[in-house]
Amino acid sequence: MQTTSWRPDAVDTTVPSVARMYDYYLGGSDHYAADRIASEELLKQVPSTRVLAVNNRRFLQRAVRVLARDYGIRQFIDHGSGLPTRDNVHQVAQAVDPASRVVYIDNDPIVLAHGRALLEEDDRTAVVQADLRDTDGILRHEETRRLIDFDRPVAALFVSVLHCIPDESDPAALLRRVAGSLAPGSFLVVCQLVSDRPEIRGYVTDFMAEATGGAWGRVREEHEVRAYLDGFEILAPGLVEVSKWRPDSDLAPVQQTDEWLEWGGVARIG
Repeated sequence: MQTTSWRPDAVDTTVPSVARMYDYYLGGSDHYAADRIASEELLKQVPSTRVLAVNNRRFLQRAVRVLARDYGIRQFIDHGSGLPTRDNVHQVAQAVDPASRVVYIDNDPIVLAHGRALLEEDDRTAVVQADLRDTDGILRHEETRRLIDFDRPVAALFVSVLHCIPDESDPAALLRRVAGSLAPGSFLVVCQLVSDRPEIRGYVTDFMAEATGGAWGRVREEHEVRAYLDGFEILAPGLVEVSKWRPDSDLAPVQQTDEWLEWGGVARIG
């Protein structure tokens, strides 16, 4: 696997990163003091955040497993992948079929470094440092072209990342661009943070925008996420709070609070 080089001194560790805050909530170790401070401050106002992050990660794993096992998908592009953690996309997909191929996309250079170390022995995976809005650049990247056959179905993952995209960058248009580049029978896996409480939407949006130096979009409402997927076939059970998307059993943990939710599902293209 080849990746772009990076310099540790290019990372401003005093500015929290969404990827590293997510890592903190998941119990990882790849974060800095600024990430921990911001994460704990957010928990004071929205206490369900850690549980929400865990449930979101489980949704990602279930969606990948279902697409690989039940729909025969063997190619995945994970947009805004974040830091490596246990049971990554390639591990879940390759447990179904070792030939499965995965491209991880993230703009955090620390994600690139850790991903390179984790995946350097696996030539069926790659980590590409890119802004997920750069659809053309991602599709043309040598690692993407090496691993992904765009004449065959692909699952494009946008899991807990579209709230990082500001309205002026138009998340719905981003999804349409990606969908338009994929073969019929491909899938979009989409969820983002939503809340029906204006005070939660306002607080989190403002807090995260300030904390991350503007690397944030907006906490949205369910109807906005539904509009992202207009015209696509939505797999059962539809668009839902993600712990309710095809749970592994009736005893699987569900989101207990409604301050805010990860809300979305899986859509088929063509």
